Amino acid sequence: MEGEKRREKLMELLKENEKALSGAELARILGVSRQIIVQDIALLRAADKNILSTNKGYVLFHSDELVSNYRRIIRVKHSTEEILDELYTIVDYGGRVLAVIVEHEIYGQITVDLIINSRKDADEFYKKIKQNQTRPLKELTGGVHYHTIEASSEEILKDIEEALKEKGYLFP
Repeated sequence: MEGEKRREKLMELLKENEKALSGAELARILGVSRQIIVQDIALLRAADKNILSTNKGYVLFHSDELVSNYRRIIRVKHSTEEILDELYTIVDYGGRVLAVIVEHEIYGQITVDLIINSRKDADEFYKKIKQNQTRPLKELTGGVHYHTIEASSEEILKDIEEALKEKGYLFP
């Protein structure tokens, strides 16, 4: 399959699927290597396609899917065992966790899209950490990290911050 046609098909697959598609899954469907998919995604992003790479795979991000224009970056610190409680707190109050960010002393800012909208998403994320025996990104910075969170109102964002502060997760 020619590159341009393959990228068109890739976009169709992302548009048709609400769930994230892994690079391996896309490679299998399109009959190419995962590296070709990575290159195609890079070319599509360069052409202003809103493709996010999440811990679940690739997903097409539509601006009309935003809960609102109310976003905030919060600074937090907690143990690995408290990740799930932190994420539950955010989604239970009506927020979404869009990304995690760390400020690494050598590499600078590292941002990873998470797109955690529910307890189920949080469970899947935490399960991957445990199953793969990986260390969360926050481990690079002594536990201190940032989240980009989003909600339908400024009041919800304030409630989320207050709840995280009460639990001792909000870091000054």
